[in-house]
Amino acid sequence: MPAGGSASAEAQRQLALAAAHARAADEARATAARYSLAATTEARTAQVLSPLTAVGHHLLADRQWPGSKRAQVDLVVVGPGGVFIVDTKAWAEVSIHGDRIYRGQEDVTDDVLRLADLAYHAEGDLAEVGLAPGEVHAVVVLAGRSGVKTRVGPVEIVGERDVLQHIASRGRRLTPSQVDTVLARAVALFPVVGAPAPVAPVVPEPVLPPPPPPPQQDSLLSEEEVREALLAGILASPIEEWMSFLHPSQAKLVRRSFNGPARIRGAAGTGKTVVGLHRAAYLARTRPGKVLVTTYVRTLPKVMQQMLTRMAPDVVERVEFTNVHRLAGRILAERGVRHRLDPKRADAAFEAAWAKVGDRLGEARTKQYWREEIDWVIKGRGLTWFHEYADLSRTGRRHAVGPDQRRAVWDLYVAYDAELRAAKVDDFADVVRMAEQELRRKSLDEPYSAVIVDEAQDLTCVMVRMLHALVGDAPDGLTLIGDGQQSIYPGGYTLAEVGINVAGRGVVLDVNYRNTAEILAYASRVVDGDDVADIDGGAGRGDRPVAVPRRGPTPVHVRCHGWAERDRHLVERVRQVTAEVGVGLGDVGVLCQTRQGAQAVTRALRAAGFAVVDLTDYDGAPVDAVKVGTVKRAKGLEFKHVLIADASDDIAPGAPAPADPAERERWELRRRELYVAMTRARDGLWVAVV
Repeated sequence: MPAGGSASAEAQRQLALAAAHARAADEARATAARYSLAATTEARTAQVLSPLTAVGHHLLADRQWPGSKRAQVDLVVVGPGGVFIVDTKAWAEVSIHGDRIYRGQEDVTDDVLRLADLAYHAEGDLAEVGLAPGEVHAVVVLAGRSGVKTRVGPVEIVGERDVLQHIASRGRRLTPSQVDTVLARAVALFPVVGAPAPVAPVVPEPVLPPPPPPPQQDSLLSEEEVREALLAGILASPIEEWMSFLHPSQAKLVRRSFNGPARIRGAAGTGKTVVGLHRAAYLARTRPGKVLVTTYVRTLPKVMQQMLTRMAPDVVERVEFTNVHRLAGRILAERGVRHRLDPKRADAAFEAAWAKVGDRLGEARTKQYWREEIDWVIKGRGLTWFHEYADLSRTGRRHAVGPDQRRAVWDLYVAYDAELRAAKVDDFADVVRMAEQELRRKSLDEPYSAVIVDEAQDLTCVMVRMLHALVGDAPDGLTLIGDGQQSIYPGGYTLAEVGINVAGRGVVLDVNYRNTAEILAYASRVVDGDDVADIDGGAGRGDRPVAVPRRGPTPVHVRCHGWAERDRHLVERVRQVTAEVGVGLGDVGVLCQTRQGAQAVTRALRAAGFAVVDLTDYDGAPVDAVKVGTVKRAKGLEFKHVLIADASDDIAPGAPAPADPAERERWELRRRELYVAMTRARDGLWVAVV
């Protein structure tokens, strides 16, 4: 090496090292400036939200990101409105296009969605104490902005001046004791960030440049704006406790993933419908596409939709509620398949068929029995050949039908079908069968991501096949919810007949949260000893809860010597229970066996000056009126007080069972219907026998 070469090389190395240090110093200054800006904007967000502490919220600032040694959470808000994980962004140029968010030209969607991942993790942890998944929110606050309220995936994006009202408007979803429970868990999940270890400077500490200004900011909220935001939350209608807080086992079931069709069963009052609604909201939040919630009863879907609107307004547009017949009709209409549903003309077609063939069935059974045999057993299974019916076990039907009678029933079915075709009309079973065939021919253009079926035991085999065809065996695709003990329609089916396997994917809910022990014991005596044919193929006495934590007064049984006396007692009972603190007219349900009975009760209550709403018109919205309807219309509902206006001695506890198998089948259906009516009651039950 020439003289001086090594010194020159060392000089070059030192110059390069100095340049690297200079670049590192510049980067450190820039990083420090960004942290300084972040600290400023985070402090402003905390200041904006501080009025929430006056209405029961707790602000957990500068918390550690669970599972990370370095990442931090700006702010966690825990209060009556739920849990909010807040991240403040001092972004000057923000635009949202579709499901992507940009900072200038940079796509920062992944950065924002990291907060959604954290919220998902928090959901799972807080479910351990019973917090419903929908009560955890990921919120990005844009510093200095106002008039911003949008979403990127599951992350809520709001302006700094909007965040107080955004959180306060959630209202009172958790009770003070529930807030305390969730707060204790959140403090453990998000520990305080430890103070950093001191770093001894090796060079004189540089003077940092002032941080760049955040986006143009207005002054913080005025006192009037704060009052308006908090008042909106205070005046928001409180929701029922089950909408936000569940038993931990229920909360975990809502988030549980199944690798195929699943079944949730349990006795009345164990929270099956509650879990189904929460699961619908959860699936709508966590996957693309719409979720379908369906059932047999025509009026229940609109009630469930109203419940979800109050419980999870952020996802209600992504959950569709309809009953199976309306769904089938819509599928046919969209495909251009001609059908003409006309129940009255279908009845006339059956009468014409009965006139031709009915005498071959003799007097053994009523005409209605054989109509049900065709609707629920033959058409309900989609049978097209006599040999299929000849070999059928007829699940759910007690009366044995021999070969000759089966041939006569089949001929009645053929004659009925011919009368329908001649009249160019269809019955309800036809519409479902045609829709199921259409789905087998071609899937929906916009498929559902999941289908949740409530009261699955009330459906027919073809109905379940149609619903299964919408999602197949996809993970978390089909969830069947029900209880064989609450089946109140003739016939039945098994999952094996449908071709659905739920092995390893069945869950039993076994704690009754709705009824008091006294109400449940009274209702259970009605169906004591009855066998239940369940959709899993087993037969037994039905599920019984292992725990009933609530206690209350003994149900009241009134014997009346005429309808006028019944009306007097019923009116007096309504006056009595609505005089109790916390009980309004809308908390009372009067249930009857028949439509005519419900109309008579309505007249008596209105004559006494009470406001009344018919269950066929009830959409689930809070209403200050006594709810009156048939037991079938009350399926899936609950009331603080239930009055059963027309119970019968022949189905009362201890009443002897009819000897005739077909009569016993009808008797057991009526008993199960009475059981369903009684178990709608949360706090009080009154039963009248005339």
